[in-house]
Amino acid sequence: MIERMSFPFHPFVLPFLIGMSFVLIYCLYGIVKILVQLTRDERRRFLLSLIKPSTAWKNIKDIFLNCLLHVKLWKRNRMLGFMHSSIAFGWFMIIVLGHVEVMLFLPDRVHLLYYPIFFNFFVAETESTIGGAVLFFLMDFFLLVILTGIVLAMVKRVRSRIFGMRRTTRASFLDTVGLYSLWAIFPLRLLSESFTAHISGGSFLTVPMNWIFRQFLGNDLYYLPTWWAYSIALGIFMAVLPFTRYMHIPAEMMLIPMRNAGLRIMHPRKGFARVQVLSCPGCGVCIDACPMSARKENLKDCTVYLNRQIRRGNEPRIEEISDKCLLCGKCTEVCQVGVDGPALRLAQRSMRKYGINQHYNIIDPEGYIGALGSAKVLYFAGCMTHLTPGIKKSVLSVLDKAGVRYSVMDPDGGLCCGRPMMMAGRWEQTRELIRLNTSIIKASGCDTLLLSCPICYRIFAQKYRLDGIRVVHHSVFFNELSRQGRLAVKRDPELRLAYHDPCELGRGCGIYDEPREAVSAAGVLVEGEKNREESICCGGSLGSITLSYEKRRDITLKSLMNMKAGSPDAIITACPLCSSTFGHYSDIPVKDIAELLDSKS
Repeated sequence: MIERMSFPFHPFVLPFLIGMSFVLIYCLYGIVKILVQLTRDERRRFLLSLIKPSTAWKNIKDIFLNCLLHVKLWKRNRMLGFMHSSIAFGWFMIIVLGHVEVMLFLPDRVHLLYYPIFFNFFVAETESTIGGAVLFFLMDFFLLVILTGIVLAMVKRVRSRIFGMRRTTRASFLDTVGLYSLWAIFPLRLLSESFTAHISGGSFLTVPMNWIFRQFLGNDLYYLPTWWAYSIALGIFMAVLPFTRYMHIPAEMMLIPMRNAGLRIMHPRKGFARVQVLSCPGCGVCIDACPMSARKENLKDCTVYLNRQIRRGNEPRIEEISDKCLLCGKCTEVCQVGVDGPALRLAQRSMRKYGINQHYNIIDPEGYIGALGSAKVLYFAGCMTHLTPGIKKSVLSVLDKAGVRYSVMDPDGGLCCGRPMMMAGRWEQTRELIRLNTSIIKASGCDTLLLSCPICYRIFAQKYRLDGIRVVHHSVFFNELSRQGRLAVKRDPELRLAYHDPCELGRGCGIYDEPREAVSAAGVLVEGEKNREESICCGGSLGSITLSYEKRRDITLKSLMNMKAGSPDAIITACPLCSSTFGHYSDIPVKDIAELLDSKS
């Protein structure tokens, strides 16, 4: 039976209580502020998603898998996955087990915020050893797991290449304070619980250490300084947490349900955008993934540094980083949290007005409607396809060979999907252009809108409302024609073809398999070292407003080197922009998938 103390309190818990109280108040204030910044509809959708059974369960599952176990990082890099999950999940389990101990032995004190955290100290103060060997074992086990993760984190800080990271972020002063205090918490906990293990109990980790300490220090171990040090480390970490990258710990728990509720970034600094910025863990995984890192001078233009500058309010750097980005989306793909870097950059651009003087700002829809036939397939070539006429010619040739009746929506290239306007943040003009294009498409009577440009395809598929009209990319459509036997493709078993995944078609729309099936129908498919979700941008992306031609060259050369990993005879892509960009530097043929199928049919 445990002796009950009249006043289960000691001043050493004050650093922890002060730090914890500050974090709770700060987070509560932040949550209220963000909710106020949301629109009424966003707020309604978010709050309903918290109580709706299907989304509530998904929120719990996603928080457990992503915040505690870091499953996405495990899939990408097992060492990094173990390092993060061992600390996050281990700490979570120690907190849970601490509460279980209190509920089993002193249930009337579980309401004391500090009691489960410092349970072994207060039990030691009663000079009583408690039972519960299983709980002791689990506490020591998870403490060992955390310490293993801490050791790996220390190694990563000085030798990041061991973890497959060529580069990592430079910590700010407060990040460094938070980092060292975090590293100190668990060794100090081990020391504290080891000093009291002969009184309060322990297991395979704390009991042997207690025995060792008593051999040198005697049986009367003075354990109070160790518990003070443990509480101070906790207090410091919590006090600086809101101003460091570790704010991602509570922020991600809000990001996940907001994303599951379907919220989108509407304002560059408020609401959902603010949660995205705060959720960035600052790990630097996006640095190596960013194609702009091909040049050392661009390393600080990656998403992790954009988020850091937004938090600091450094307007010149925010503008510079936002404008330079290629918007390829690879940072979002590799981010363990899923921070949407391109969307944040577009939102930042929307704060400023860019001078875009395009001839398609105002169009006459009647003129286009009158020129359209009555075919069920309406082909929209788009700006980039018109700039690569060979691709347009091959698209039309393949359609003719397959016996497809079609009309061309933009025979003279006078129309645009609206993407340039979006990239410049000119949303009103974009909406007007979408309205006019929609009227033309619906008036044509088509049931299929065919695109050869992935940029156009993504915009029409995701930003337009074309109810009843199928939006399809030519790589998918031509693969269907081939499988149906309407397009006879002659396969060359000696021809090695490397397929490059365009950013907008792959990461942007999730289309990976159909183009590969079409390429395989014409030759032997070989893969680049990085492909599918981790395909490297060609460097020609229109997403960047300020990246010079010379700086793009290094990106293109790096992407070409990646594509040559399988020693291909030719590089095949499904994007006119990628085809044109690669064509300037490649020493092997570069063809669009339409040109390949046209030549083999």
